[in-house]
Amino acid sequence: QGFATGNVDNDAYAVRLFEKEGHQLMLAQSFAKNMGLYGERVGALTFLCGDPDTAANMMSQLKIMIRTMYSNPSINGSRLVTEILTSPELKKEWLEDVKLMADRIITMRKRLRSGIEKHGNKNNWKHITDQIGMFCYTGLNPEQVERLT
Repeated sequence: QGFATGNVDNDAYAVRLFEKEGHQLMLAQSFAKNMGLYGERVGALTFLCGDPDTAANMMSQLKIMIRTMYSNPSINGSRLVTEILTSPELKKEWLEDVKLMADRIITMRKRLRSGIEKHGNKNNWKHITDQIGMFCYTGLNPEQVERLT
């Protein structure tokens, strides 16, 4: 969240729209990349259920799955995320960092497309700059990537 536009609130638009329209939701969110917590395996799994009975059933099933998968997740990453999101100063700094990273991703995509087109390639490379988020499908094969590097 945040790497699409550089604004975490804008990036959450679809989730808010679905909630407003009354949809039940499951949202999986990782903080590994947007908080630089690689290796901490920290994130959130959120369910928005239509009624208390459904919520209780979901919680029951989740507890069973969690118990068999890992029982007790590590706590260090979640403590860091909690500290950042509950401290106004740290949250402000994090949001600025997310914006900076998103802008860099967008700039790198533009530069990649421009560089390919500048060398006379007549294919349509618009898909490189039309994509959003951290990952990019270029359509290049390994040999073409090697030539670029």
